[in-house]
Amino acid sequence: MKKNMGIQDTVLQNIKEDNIIIGRNAVLEALKGGRSIEKILIAKGTEGSIKKIEALAREKKVQLHYEGRSILDRIVKDTNHQGVIAYTAAYEYAQTKDVFGLAEERGEDPFVIICDGIEDPHNLGAIIRSAECSGAHGVIIGSRRSAGLTEVAVKASAGAIEYLPCVKVVNIARTIDELKKKGLWIAACDMDGELYSEMDMKGPIALVIGSEGKGISRLVKEKCDFTVSIPLLGNINSLNASNAAAVLMYEVRRQRNEGFR
Repeated sequence: MKKNMGIQDTVLQNIKEDNIIIGRNAVLEALKGGRSIEKILIAKGTEGSIKKIEALAREKKVQLHYEGRSILDRIVKDTNHQGVIAYTAAYEYAQTKDVFGLAEERGEDPFVIICDGIEDPHNLGAIIRSAECSGAHGVIIGSRRSAGLTEVAVKASAGAIEYLPCVKVVNIARTIDELKKKGLWIAACDMDGELYSEMDMKGPIALVIGSEGKGISRLVKEKCDFTVSIPLLGNINSLNASNAAAVLMYEVRRQRNEGFR
């Protein structure tokens, strides 16, 4: 019989492949130097100079997670972590201009995937993989409550990250406003939308994929121009986020190749 995995084991399993920076001075200097940091783990009850790290991390919109000291001990083993560990991106983020540059280079209308709160790095990597395969020009993720380009996500992308810009933004809703100004239509993927195959998605478009549990946030959904849904004919009432994203991406590709209808 398989042993049930505890909370600490789950945390370790999810982060064991990430790049890490250990210790207060190292983490503080990484923040000051503009290093791309996904999240910072702080041992509960840690005081003193850790306050500087917390303040700078909040200023730079870096996620802070508070864990028991034993979690940090097990991650770094014999290294003195001083109550703090930072996880860096395994790959450099692109900028929005790189997404539009790729679309222009191909002579195509922009096709963008927006991940609103995708927390599982395996799902993020799978979405990046499907996006590259379906001919999208970029993936946009948020800086808070979202998976980033960790080693796990990069591996799950199966090399797609080498060819597809991935942009990290502070505010998804504000980014949607900017995309609209550039002529993109914004389509939300949600259960209460119109059947995806009945909607015209062949022009400049961004598809918004919500988190695995909560879906698209209210503010982001209000910014979308329309909502599309995928029919579910079985007993399960939802698809995995990366699977739903793949279905919609290939519908966009089909419409671009064959025309709407």
